[in-house]
Amino acid sequence: MFSKAYEIASTYTQPLLVSSRLFNGEIKNNLGSFVIINDEGWIITVAHMLDSLIAFNQNNKEIQDFNTKLTQIENDSNLNKKEKLKKIKKLSSKPNWVINSSHWWGHDSHRIKNFHILKENDIAIGKIENYNPAFCNNYPIFKNPKDLKYGTSLCKLGYPFYDVKSTFNEQNNSFTFDSSIFPIPRFPIDGIFTRNIVAGKSLGNKFDIKYIETSTPGLRGQSGGPIFDTDGNIWAIQSQTRHLPLGFSPKIKKGNKDIEENQFLNVGWGAHVETILNFLDFHSIKYTKT
Repeated sequence: MFSKAYEIASTYTQPLLVSSRLFNGEIKNNLGSFVIINDEGWIITVAHMLDSLIAFNQNNKEIQDFNTKLTQIENDSNLNKKEKLKKIKKLSSKPNWVINSSHWWGHDSHRIKNFHILKENDIAIGKIENYNPAFCNNYPIFKNPKDLKYGTSLCKLGYPFYDVKSTFNEQNNSFTFDSSIFPIPRFPIDGIFTRNIVAGKSLGNKFDIKYIETSTPGLRGQSGGPIFDTDGNIWAIQSQTRHLPLGFSPKIKKGNKDIEENQFLNVGWGAHVETILNFLDFHSIKYTKT
């Protein structure tokens, strides 16, 4: 059913690799998706895929203050080694400070410096610098929000069930991925359009906060990827999975104990095409609509 649409969506859906290095030395990696909107290099993904970058910018001043105080203590000739260690231990630091953050946008040459973010609806858009339009064979068509019908079969596309790890090179201050992880395989999952979720207004009342709900969950690695119909037209951008209680809790026996198992239906929520298009219009970004 979605074989042709999968081919179409695969051209404009790309992997987003996120790496961050914490103050305690831990390296974290996350894999998501993004959609290239037009031949100018504008992209859309979900805002939560930028969390490590936002944390890096927020933590930067605290880290600078910490390093300044650390240097002052280390260079204080009036203190002996024991006194220096005592003062250093009293310095306030957080092990989860993000000290390095990197986003890889489908190609080594792709760089995005600035973003427009609608946090309340989990939407982020940005522009790839010096984008080569030939990178993408075709660009997406967004579904007209007036033509959405409940029960329509939809498909989500992204990069779940795949582990990526990076290392950090101190010499050139950058993250490195082993070339063996490429190409990163895509994975689709289908479902039907079940409901519109309306969650109020954004700050300033400029945009309706809306989601499209699908009868199947979004998978980790599909965040930021498209939710599209059998023609390859985008209805939403995958944001999150919700767990709806089914209202019954069957008992199972584990050893000598009866355990209640709460049952849930896992559904997907995607940022609604209506809000997406309004957000693109607000920032004067061109797109194609049915």
